[in-house]
Amino acid sequence: MEIINNGTSTDSCSGYSRIDKYDDETTEKLAHHYKEILKLIGEKPEREGLLKTPERVAKAMQFLMQGYNQNPDDIIKSALFNEDYSEMVIVKDIELYSMCEHHMIPFFGKAHVAYIPDGKITGLSKIARVVEAFARRLQVQERLTIQIRDCIHKTLLPKGVAVVIEAQHMCMQMRGVQKQNSVTTTSAFTGVFLNSIPTREEFVHLIGAKLH
Repeated sequence: MEIINNGTSTDSCSGYSRIDKYDDETTEKLAHHYKEILKLIGEKPEREGLLKTPERVAKAMQFLMQGYNQNPDDIIKSALFNEDYSEMVIVKDIELYSMCEHHMIPFFGKAHVAYIPDGKITGLSKIARVVEAFARRLQVQERLTIQIRDCIHKTLLPKGVAVVIEAQHMCMQMRGVQKQNSVTTTSAFTGVFLNSIPTREEFVHLIGAKLH
């Protein structure tokens, strides 16, 4: 492993390479607090298995919360194209991982996003990146769904946007009610998806169909 600068490292072996970038000051401050947390829960931070745990968790949290440093509007605007296409565009089964803001425990699942263009389209990967930018923050699923919808609507100005998220919440599975198979579904619509029942039904049918 070679340390480059500013907490950047590369690790290459057997064809695998990784580049991580972390803010050194943030890492140090977070690691200090996580070391204290280990003590408070009854652990011994000085034992071998935990010596580097505070630093590892500090870096993990910066990765998991990287959405705070991303502007989803700019992501969409970075790939806008004029196109005479006015049929439904769907990007479905977008994997998402987020952290519940109530207990800071993960929830994860899939997002299905559709829009009907009105003269402009965006790169398909940008839709997935918008989902990622909002998901990598402390969240509740309901707000996450609306944020994705509103971002796409205001940047693309399409005829309509539809977002459905299906997720499992570890705060319901690991603690509390402990229901292992529960899935939470949220939805948010604008424009023709909101006003046209056939359009909305087509979207719901397509995200449920195994076309591939």
